[in-house]
Amino acid sequence: MKKGILVVSFGTTYENTRKLCIESTENRIKEKFKDYEVKRAFTSQMVIERLKKRDGIKINNVEEALENMINEGFEEIYIQSLHIIPGHEYEKMHRQIDSFKEKYNFKNIKVGKPLLYDEEDYVEVVEAVNIKDLKENEAVIFMGHGTDHASDNCYSRLEDKFSEKGLKNVYVATVEGNETIEDIIPLLKERKIEKVKLMPFMLVAGDHAINDMAGDEEDSWKNRLLKEGFKVETYVKGLGENEKIRDIFVSHLDSIIK
Repeated sequence: MKKGILVVSFGTTYENTRKLCIESTENRIKEKFKDYEVKRAFTSQMVIERLKKRDGIKINNVEEALENMINEGFEEIYIQSLHIIPGHEYEKMHRQIDSFKEKYNFKNIKVGKPLLYDEEDYVEVVEAVNIKDLKENEAVIFMGHGTDHASDNCYSRLEDKFSEKGLKNVYVATVEGNETIEDIIPLLKERKIEKVKLMPFMLVAGDHAINDMAGDEEDSWKNRLLKEGFKVETYVKGLGENEKIRDIFVSHLDSIIK
């Protein structure tokens, strides 16, 4: 029986972070599951179209990738999401999977969880990002994407987990979610924080991390904090560069293959 794995992420138009974060995770999956062919799909049609037009790179969406796989004779398919939370993009992936299953009457398919799903995921992620040696007057702010989906509460749950571990100066703000950088600034002042480290809580360090977080524009998070009198350090690396984060995705996949 021909068995395959489809690795699904939102995608990115930035080549370097695509290799460092998405490709590295795919390679880790290939190492672990040597008897399986590993394929790629993105959920962002905008990213897919831009890569095709700008770079001549063809990347399939989920349904297209699955159709190719059955045309190549795959009889058993495992899908691993590289999404951070079970939000709109994760649900879009599931809709495309359901459409494919109905169209081709294909039943032999299983789907792995995104990064933050079960309670144990939060504990493992806190350990994986390994925040340590924070002084009383220092803070870390993670930049999550954020969403109007109910799963936006994943970010506050994660912040609570940091706090439970004694990391009370670690915050998770979002670009498009409920809690933003403007909500965090008063808390920093209240706790007499002087230095802030900004880090993306996204699979890849793409446009949001490079521009919205660490960019030189007036409204970037870095410049908003500098304007408020904080010293700011930026760390522009996606979660996919973290070996322990990659291992969490691998364990999610392993749990559906066993």
